Amino acid sequence: MDADPVISVVVVDDEALVRSGISLVLDSSPRITVLAATSSKTAVDTVRQHVPDVVLVDIRMPEPDGLTILRGLMAEPAPPVIAMLTTFGLDEHVLEALHRGASGFLLKDTDPEQLVRHVLTLAAGGTVLAAGLPPERLFRSPDELAQADLLSHLTEREIAVLRALARGLSNADIGTECGMRLGTVKETVSSVISTLGVGSRVEAAIVAARAGLVPRP
Repeated sequence: MDADPVISVVVVDDEALVRSGISLVLDSSPRITVLAATSSKTAVDTVRQHVPDVVLVDIRMPEPDGLTILRGLMAEPAPPVIAMLTTFGLDEHVLEALHRGASGFLLKDTDPEQLVRHVLTLAAGGTVLAAGLPPERLFRSPDELAQADLLSHLTEREIAVLRALARGLSNADIGTECGMRLGTVKETVSSVISTLGVGSRVEAAIVAARAGLVPRP
């Protein structure tokens, strides 16, 4: 049996203590190798040189801030999976990051074992929203309250896939859980995203959380 693949992670944070702490936790896993960056420039340079699987970016970096770093990394020809690191939980900065292509966000005080699991989930194509997040906090505007109505246009299979997606499962794991081929999962995820009128699986997961399709942590 082949060994589990080793993934590479870049941690971007200007605070040395936080950066080294998260790096130490992740580096303790035999499945993860870690690099660190302290600024927008070093982050982009590191990503270009090492092509990591996952990049964790502090949302509250000093100028340029985490959103600017996110935009720069997402503009790369083959952008990595990016998740935001935050101390403050969900706020408008994190929501903006999610809507700009981040695959999730993590609290800096996340339990070490859970942090490793979250990073592996991200590398596998899953979505991670910090534990303890009340679904109602995901609303950005009154107009989005009506978005849940679009769920009625989804088939039972699409709802099942959306539930699994919102729990952070990768396409491969969704296929195993729902008894579907990988190609069918990809087609179904694309159909769900199109029907809901969102731009990514993260935004689809947010719609599911708003509608109560996934239980609170």
